[in-house]
Amino acid sequence: MSSGNGHVALLNFERSPQRVVSLVPSMTDSLFELGLGDHLIGVTDYCQPPEGSVDGLVRVGGTRAPNVEAIVGLKPDLVLANQEETSRPSVEKLERAGLRVWTTFPRSAAEAIRVLWALLGVFRAQEPAAKVATLELTLDWAQRASEGTSPVPFFCPIWQGDARSFGTWWMTFNDLTYSGDLLRVCGGQNVFADRPRRYPLAADLGHAEPESAGEHDTRYPRVTSQEVIDAQPELILLPDEPYVFDVSHIEQVREAFAGTPAVERGRIHLVDGRLVTWHGTRMAQALSDLPALFQDTPQPDVGTGRPAAA
Repeated sequence: MSSGNGHVALLNFERSPQRVVSLVPSMTDSLFELGLGDHLIGVTDYCQPPEGSVDGLVRVGGTRAPNVEAIVGLKPDLVLANQEETSRPSVEKLERAGLRVWTTFPRSAAEAIRVLWALLGVFRAQEPAAKVATLELTLDWAQRASEGTSPVPFFCPIWQGDARSFGTWWMTFNDLTYSGDLLRVCGGQNVFADRPRRYPLAADLGHAEPESAGEHDTRYPRVTSQEVIDAQPELILLPDEPYVFDVSHIEQVREAFAGTPAVERGRIHLVDGRLVTWHGTRMAQALSDLPALFQDTPQPDVGTGRPAAA
């Protein structure tokens, strides 16, 4: 499995790959934005190619467990995967079939930029370099701007579940993630920045002693409503991916987190989930739109076209 640290040498291409399958929606997005979409021959069901560019693209199933046989049948020069989104068994099957797989794993905004530079290196693409350089400068500017302001404590759930014995729980992320780092740059202070995920679920929700996490990812804790209330976020962001939070969840959030500054001051915002979770060129829009949400003035919901929840 090729490393996700952006070292192009690991791929060792004598020429740029001409037949590429992307199992990562954010990478598909980036390839098209950088003018490299014509190299794609296969994408997942969740990839969103620009309108008019889907002809000839084969859908190869979901991101976590794609149709390996279909991918092998396409005879790609390269398969783009992601350590968080693509299951290890799927990657191993692809590699056993003789395919080259590049598995990315950016855990910060800076690492996501390095992946883009590596991507340009793989494709020997010089023309899009200006876009990546501009994005890198924008990230640096946003970082400097945020250092001069007081960060706003926020809570951003990315999933919601219900345990029969424990009630509703909310999955979020800590600061060892791309999303956590990006929102820090935008002016936020994650109220669960240092909260690890514990196993099993009962332990994560405070009803059992935690077991060893082993190789499990501990960066996405599941928290109770009381934990959120105790954390006192001043801002709550509700992205529409990977879980589809929408206007129907606003009242539920108000009730669940009553007593927090975010609820009392009406600072609950629906946001385009791609701005929060998609590393790659989508970061440019994120750095443009998301910092406004951390300002203490009424703001429209980013990516939804609706006014802020009041």
